[in-house]
Amino acid sequence: MSPQAKKEHTMKIGFIGTGIMGKPMAANLQKAGYTLYFSEHYNKAPADLLGDKGIALATPKAVAEAADVIITMVPDTPQVEDVLFGENGIAEGLSAGKIVVDMSSISPIATKVIAKRVNETGADYLDAPVSGGEVGAVNATLTIMVGGEQSVFDKINPLFEIMGKNITLVGGNGDGQTTKVANQIIVALNIEAVAEALVFASKAGADPAKVREALMGGFASSKILEVHGERMVKGTFDPGFRIALHQKDLNLALTGARELGVSLPNTAGAQELFNTCNALGGAGWDHSGLIKALEHLANHNIRGE
Repeated sequence: MSPQAKKEHTMKIGFIGTGIMGKPMAANLQKAGYTLYFSEHYNKAPADLLGDKGIALATPKAVAEAADVIITMVPDTPQVEDVLFGENGIAEGLSAGKIVVDMSSISPIATKVIAKRVNETGADYLDAPVSGGEVGAVNATLTIMVGGEQSVFDKINPLFEIMGKNITLVGGNGDGQTTKVANQIIVALNIEAVAEALVFASKAGADPAKVREALMGGFASSKILEVHGERMVKGTFDPGFRIALHQKDLNLALTGARELGVSLPNTAGAQELFNTCNALGGAGWDHSGLIKALEHLANHNIRGE
């Protein structure tokens, strides 16, 4: 093992946020030989991540004191701010040379402020939201969109390469989150397009499964048609990526658009369909469940349910 490789594997990593995506991301880092520190300030750390490569501590502050790199993977901007700057938060344990890497999906505008506050402690900051869902997290094929300094990115990139495949330093702090918001706009509109096509085809009397199969071989083919189209046909809407979280991301897009004076009419339409799903009790469905809003509006279920 090269001296550089030894240095990388002696790096101590704090990991806060072991949910649907965070847990497999943490597990992949452990499989690569890294020791991880988990905070139990909110929930107990998953038992199967504890042991020789997993150590539970009481607070985010304790995690920051023990680790060289602190990764956060929590639901939204308020949770990131709380775990960083709340009582016994990460910021209280930071010092020069430490690096905070936020892999949550949060406000690009808030990210710039958060980065500045972290830098004031002497630590460095990267925003590095991810795309790829639970499958990408488990298989270590996530797309990772990074904002921050090149020198800091270079130090952390070996960790990114363990968790993902398509890794891009987009620009400065906030640019990673801006890219993630753009990603979520594209994903939502693709889900809506596939859902509309399948509802239309089914209502016209065609077999939606056969229609999807035919479209997979043409210019309309996409990852959304492949993965989420199958979910729609089969009615398997266990998350995945919850509608409530996609609503949060589209709220970031629409709020940012208002501040920038940009019109996002189709994004607004997709958000209304997610709102309909929410009204139908589907906030916890996978975001492919958007089709259920269109089925509701059409009074037609493509699965004959």
